[in-house]
Amino acid sequence: MALDTFLLYLAAWTLVALSPGPAVFFSMSQATRHGTHGAIAGTAGILLGHLVCFTFVAFGLAAILAKMSGAMTAIRIVGALYLLYLGARMILSKTQAVPDVSAAAPRPPAKGSIVLQGLLVQLTNPKNLMFVLAFLPQFISPDRRLLPQLGIMLAVTVLIDGAFLLGYAHIAMRGVRALKGSRVITWLERAFGAALIFFGINLLISRR
Repeated sequence: MALDTFLLYLAAWTLVALSPGPAVFFSMSQATRHGTHGAIAGTAGILLGHLVCFTFVAFGLAAILAKMSGAMTAIRIVGALYLLYLGARMILSKTQAVPDVSAAAPRPPAKGSIVLQGLLVQLTNPKNLMFVLAFLPQFISPDRRLLPQLGIMLAVTVLIDGAFLLGYAHIAMRGVRALKGSRVITWLERAFGAALIFFGINLLISRR
């Protein structure tokens, strides 16, 4: 990959990562409920979803799925329902205190469970796959090998998204700790849940 193309992709994906979406609100919600443990696990799930999406693109599966309207509709509906489920669960469940960094939290949620939730948030959002399919070719040189270029872009994507997701999660976690014992925490979690529900509804009514 040429240096100018690399820098252009770096700048473009940075702007993409800055835009809040389901992944951002999911990572922030896990941080507010489970602290650093949840933030890292949730972000890992999202980044694993990127790996799967890039693999789909590399093997041409995304292009095939794009032509199968029935399959894409099913994925869209499942993704929307899953976001609605996550959002409703956050709104209706009781607020959990953020774990103290100096003490081990009793029975912390399994990391694998949170990672899987993050992965599902990415994979059940067909817009994410279609965006990657439309976005990546603009930075691929036809006269160079495909896999090394995708590998570089995947590395950039993971590093940038990981940094921003953990940054957003850290901000949310610090806010919760500063407001410990306040009802604001409850409303903050409900706001995150409402955001996930909003994205779910938007995905459900979307035609593309």
